[in-house]
Amino acid sequence: MPAYTIVLDPDLEAGGYTVTVPALPGCVTQGETVDEAVAMARDAIALYLEDLRADGLPIPQETERPQLITVAVPG
Repeated sequence: MPAYTIVLDPDLEAGGYTVTVPALPGCVTQGETVDEAVAMARDAIALYLEDLRADGLPIPQETERPQLITVAVPG
């Protein structure tokens, strides 16, 4: 079973989270809570992969995990 990293970005204006999947360009969803966002991501990834299979396209594999690093800058 493939596994993909998801990124949850808090939506400060509307609330909840926007979810992206770096290894699957254009695979975006959202959820009101972290649990809902993760569940929605699973569904979005499954649909994305299903569409690729239906179109006969290769399934991207995530070979390297993205890294998030916070850096301070002088201000």
